[in-house]
Amino acid sequence: MTGPVIAGAPGPGALTLGRWTAETLGVPLIVAVVHPAPAALGSGRVDAEWVADRHRAAQRVLDEARESLPATGGIEYRLVASSSAAHGLHDLAEQTGATLVVVGSGQEALGSTAERLLSGNACPVAVVPGDLVEQPGTLGLIGVAYVDTPDGRAALSEAARMAAGAGARLRLYTVVAEAGSPLPFLHDAERVFHETARETYEHSLATAAATVPDVDTDWRIISGDVVETLAGLDEVDVLFCGSRGYGPARRVLLGGVSARLLRRARRPVVVVPRSG
Repeated sequence: MTGPVIAGAPGPGALTLGRWTAETLGVPLIVAVVHPAPAALGSGRVDAEWVADRHRAAQRVLDEARESLPATGGIEYRLVASSSAAHGLHDLAEQTGATLVVVGSGQEALGSTAERLLSGNACPVAVVPGDLVEQPGTLGLIGVAYVDTPDGRAALSEAARMAAGAGARLRLYTVVAEAGSPLPFLHDAERVFHETARETYEHSLATAAATVPDVDTDWRIISGDVVETLAGLDEVDVLFCGSRGYGPARRVLLGGVSARLLRRARRPVVVVPRSG
């Protein structure tokens, strides 16, 4: 894909990640601010004045974004009129054939714009937690929450492309739930089950890592709560994950793990729609 990266302003984190991603992939960056479109049925002057005020406010946000980023021909700035920020960014992504849309999650929980945008978007969506503005690439490690499913393989493909462009290492993570305290008469059976499952995970991770060309790739199996373990990864610049194995192909459709991960992650998370 050679479409642009779209950074949904406001938010310094979205601008920082958007610029880094666009430069890494060698594609244009579009900084977009969405403002309300005139209603088809409105109350005349009151609506017109309100829309005009929102348009001016959006222009100020766009001007601030322009001032915070370097002057370069690779960045385009757009005001987008739409019924909502999520709808406007979604339409812009469709129109431009975007490679990635980057938005911020807000301070407390996943913001409404990010959450709505993630429902059915055709390209990957990156969510930057809170006000995180640190430049990616300082750690040199791209992570993938990997399971051997269409979602996992799609996430790996996108992450490998990012790692190759950034000259970063790639690490695949599979998190397995910690074993509970089995009843004595189930101990042997449960132990065999966990050993077999771990062997299966090791095989799928090693096989997946071997498919990534020209990138230093390794993998880890970690025991713990899936969401909390992935959310707490501080060693990665960006974490890629699949959406889930249901819903229409080539669309992001959040499952329980990916939705909770986005709310708690300490690092930017890229949710990738499955490819087919």
